[in-house]
Amino acid sequence: MARRIEIRTSPHLKRALSVDQIMRNVVFALLPVCTFAIYQFGLSALLLLLTTTGVAIATEWFFARMSQGGNTVADWSVVITGLLLGLTLPPGFPLWMAAVAAFVGVALGKALFGGLGYNVMNPALVGRAFVQAAFPVAITTWTPAFAPNRFSELIPSTLTLPFMQPVPVGDWIAGLELDAWTGATPLALQKFQHVEVPVTEVFTGMIAGSAGETSAILILVCGLWLAAKRMLDWRIPVAVMAGAALTALPFWLLDGSLYPSPWFVLFSGGLMLGAWFMASDMVASPVTASGAILYGLLIGVLTVVIRLFGGLVEGVMYAILLANAAGPLISGWTQPRVYGAIKRARGPK
Repeated sequence: MARRIEIRTSPHLKRALSVDQIMRNVVFALLPVCTFAIYQFGLSALLLLLTTTGVAIATEWFFARMSQGGNTVADWSVVITGLLLGLTLPPGFPLWMAAVAAFVGVALGKALFGGLGYNVMNPALVGRAFVQAAFPVAITTWTPAFAPNRFSELIPSTLTLPFMQPVPVGDWIAGLELDAWTGATPLALQKFQHVEVPVTEVFTGMIAGSAGETSAILILVCGLWLAAKRMLDWRIPVAVMAGAALTALPFWLLDGSLYPSPWFVLFSGGLMLGAWFMASDMVASPVTASGAILYGLLIGVLTVVIRLFGGLVEGVMYAILLANAAGPLISGWTQPRVYGAIKRARGPK
């Protein structure tokens, strides 16, 4: 009996994986990070994650209905956007501002470009960039980790009403009677006071910071699990970390009292979360192997340059957004030559 062989053009599917299966696994990888954020900052972190995720889902559903398209909420991609956005915000960030960030991230960062697969930049970072500009004071107000009353009461600024002055958290923090609380994150301490928090603390997460960016080791383990399941391109996070470490190394060797060590650069701030869960966005990153490496290196270099010489303490968000914008250009530069193609000779001038 004769068999018919179908020959089709690339790309060829290697595994029978759907979009919702991949996205669901990314959500599973983020759950430990979310759980640690709630354990570290309590009820305020829980409400923050619920708000960003809930508003992101509602916004996605609304625009899907308006465009008369299919129900894209079921593919889980918008859940990732909501969780990542919440993890990048301070734990005491007012909930109404978090809702604005989630709406803007999905509406302007995703729906405006046509939905999943068409967004130019990471939607979660688009939302965070908007509130970074709109609410600069609130997004740089930090609260201590592991407060003793974190499961019995909220951080005062959490329930601040729209267009009202955020409730000062100074008296609340003073009432906690914490030892050695400076009100600054490790990145701020290093940049402005040249005090480097021990690497063990930033690696394990025993520090203040954004809700889900503190425990580098937990983020690394979850990212490696996704890479082992081949649900992200490992070249991107490895290149991001290599680019950041290699850029920081000569400055640290030049003056270790002024510039941070490469280990501190890697494990502090949002570098690990950005490298493993944001820079590796399948839509906004290059599709070629060499392009992925170049893209990751660009993010790592830009992050350190912004941290060391920019006015901002953190540079991961803008580094990823700039690299997202350059992603199509990098893909074009790094396209492999078609098999059997002859290199065109240059003609006479």
